[in-house]
Amino acid sequence: MWTLARRVAAALGLAGLIATLFRLRGKGGVPPQSGGWREVPESELRP
Repeated sequence: MWTLARRVAAALGLAGLIATLFRLRGKGGVPPQSGGWREVPESELRP
């Protein structure tokens, strides 16, 4: 029982560490400054 609990705790800890590393090393790029919403013509609404 305790062996299983230790394995689960280790797996969760490792997953948290990996997620933290990805978050810290991720690219915090700038969102696109062009484009955006456009009006959809009625011809595209009906198949």
